[in-house]
Formats: sequence, C-alpha cells, structure tokens
Amino acid sequence: MSLTRAEAATLKYDWNFWAREAQLPPKGSWSHWLILAGRGFGKTRTGAEWVRAQVEAGKAKHIALIAPTLHDGRAVMVEGESGLLNICPPWMRPKFEPTKRTLRWPNGAVATLYSAEEPERLRGPQHDCAWADELCAWRHGDATWNMLMFGLRLGDDPRTVITTTPKPVPVLKKLIADAGVHVTRGSTYDNLDNLAPGFARDIVKAYEGTRLGRQELMAEILEDVPGALWQRDRLESLRVREAPDLTRLVVAVDPPASAGEKADECGLVAAGVAANGRAYVLADDTTRGMTPHGWAARAVALYHKLKADRIVAETNQGGAMVAAIIAQIDATVPVRAVHATRSKAVRAEPVAALYEQGRVHHAGSFPALEDQMCAFTGAPIPGMSPDRVDALVWALTDLMLRPATTPTIRML
Repeated sequence: MSLTRAEAATLKYDWNFWAREAQLPPKGSWSHWLILAGRGFGKTRTGAEWVRAQVEAGKAKHIALIAPTLHDGRAVMVEGESGLLNICPPWMRPKFEPTKRTLRWPNGAVATLYSAEEPERLRGPQHDCAWADELCAWRHGDATWNMLMFGLRLGDDPRTVITTTPKPVPVLKKLIADAGVHVTRGSTYDNLDNLAPGFARDIVKAYEGTRLGRQELMAEILEDVPGALWQRDRLESLRVREAPDLTRLVVAVDPPASAGEKADECGLVAAGVAANGRAYVLADDTTRGMTPHGWAARAVALYHKLKADRIVAETNQGGAMVAAIIAQIDATVPVRAVHATRSKAVRAEPVAALYEQGRVHHAGSFPALEDQMCAFTGAPIPGMSPDRVDALVWALTDLMLRPATTPTIRML
C-alpha cells in the first residue's frame, strides 16, 4: 500500500507514530513532566514535540522556553535539528523573531526565550506552559525555577516539561521529591539505533562503565566521590547570589597541550577577593577545540568584561608563548605566568582548605566546574581532565595564597 504525498507529509509529522513510549506525555494528573535521560535519548525532540502538541491543541498561548543561556536556547530549543522550527509542520510552523526572543505560531500562540543566567527576566511575564531544558546546567537554578513558577498562572492547567541530564543539584532533588512531578528516566542506549554509528563506536564504548559515562549515558544521579577534595553540600552552603564589591579580580587560564576537538579543555575561571578577605568565584568560561589565539582572545574578553586586574596563566605547556599570544591580542593586559612544580592534588589541597574554612563562595552555580571539583581526588579520572579545577586553583592561589597587593574597590 502506497501513501499519497499528503498522507506521507502528515505521517512525517505524526509524533505519536514515531515516538517511543517513554517520549509520549504521561497520562493522569501531573504539573511537571521531568525527563531524566542520557545524551542522545531524544530529550530535546520530546520537549519540542510536547510544546508543539500543546500549541496545536490550543492548550498553550503563552509559553516560556528556558535554557542555560540564550545561545543554548536558540541553538538547541529553537533552531536545532530537534528544535521547534524543524519539528513543526509547514502548515503550523512558528516564525522566529530573534531580536524579540519570540516564536509566533499561526494560531496566535507565542513562546519566549529566557536564560537561566538572568532569572529576573521571568519576573512579571505570565505563562500557561513552559519547557525547561538542561535544568542541571542552569547557573541560577533555584532562582530561575522559582521565578518561572510565580509566573506560571495562566490557563486552566499550566504545565511544564523539564528535559535534562541529571546531576545532584538542589533544584533537581526538590523536583524528584515533589508529588506533582512525573519522572521519566532513560539512557543513551534507548535510542542508540538512531544515533551515528561512530557515536556508539567511539563515545559510548569509551565511557561506558566510567563515572562520567554513568552520568552522561545512563543518567544516574551521582553524589560525591569518596576522597574528593570538595563536597557538594559544602559548595551549596557557601553559594551566594551575587558577589560584593571586590578589591582584586583575576582571570586564570590553564591552557591545553594541543588544539583541536580531541584536545583537553582550556580552563578559564575568574574570581575576586573582597575587603572582608573572602573570595568569590565569578565565571567559568572554559572552552574546548579553540586555537591558542582563540582561547587567549576569550581570556582577554573575560578580563575586560569583569574589569580584572590581571590574567594568571599556567606556562607549563607553552612557556613564554602563552603571555606572548595574550600580548598579541592586547598588550595592555598584565599577565602573571605561573609554573606548576607540584602535582595537581598538592596544589589543590590549600585551595580546598579555603573552602573548608568558609573563605570561598560561588556567585551563582557552575555545574561543569563543580562536577570536576566534587570528583577530584588527585587520581586520574577516565574521560576527564581537571582543567577547570586547575584554573580555579591558579585563580584562588593568586588571590588568597600570595602576599596581598594594594586594594582598589570595584563595583560589579
């Protein structure tokens, strides 16, 4: 039996036909549908199809789309391969207005993009539907979620779908314990037949059985590693919303030994110290796959953005080249070159002690950095190089474990 062109087009966009059972909305009464799944499960497609169904059924007119950053929201939730623009049929496809951060459907429904970096933008707007993507990567998880909930007050039955790879962050733990939350769990293996053969061959086999693989592939919620220098509960107790006025501020760089997609990350962390003697971690702008000129430009940009005092750069991998590259981009930026003569663990221990003493705070949440910290024992970890931790250690060592310099108050 053959299909007409119209029937084939209709079938192409029939999500109930193509979806696995775990990707279809749960039945019964629930306020939030929490999808905890590994990489490649199809979380993004599931979230986008749920929003599409709400719009087409006339149940959603004012939708909130929340991502870790606006770039993530646009690149994944809107324009991505499984984003809303690509999964909606031509006869009901929204128009994206990037400058307004909105999508408008032919039936009048409007979705607005929000960033978890700016929870206050959710203060005021009202919604009857929301899609929260990669919740565990939100910098201000609790604050953003709370602002979203205050505005979810339109319609007869406002609901949300949350799609994320799980991590043991407070906002996720609260949702799992909430009786109004329906939890769907899944792994990378559930959708392996639809993923590129190379992904299964190179990525899955490389990480299966490792701690990172259990989190990213199997979607397990992993707590602290025994013997790690940092613990999540301690980091949480020291977290603040914003840093006070700072007397010194540095950007620390831990350069990779090579360039390219398979190279280690370039650790890039900013921190400052206040007049009260406490340090505040302000940014984790770590990157991967850039050329030396690329990551150096990124470091200089962060330096200027935060009005830092200097860049602190490890020179083990590049010697004088690191400072020279930064000087090529901006010769006015002061650089302090540091050389590692002790092991990573030995360098990290005094910094971990500062946390134990309550002298370091995180201004916001830095999920990837905190994952490394709470897994760092000093022993090699399969699939992970602690470049973010190295940059953090260099920044806090410069601020807290060296002789003080004359303070100059700066406003953030």
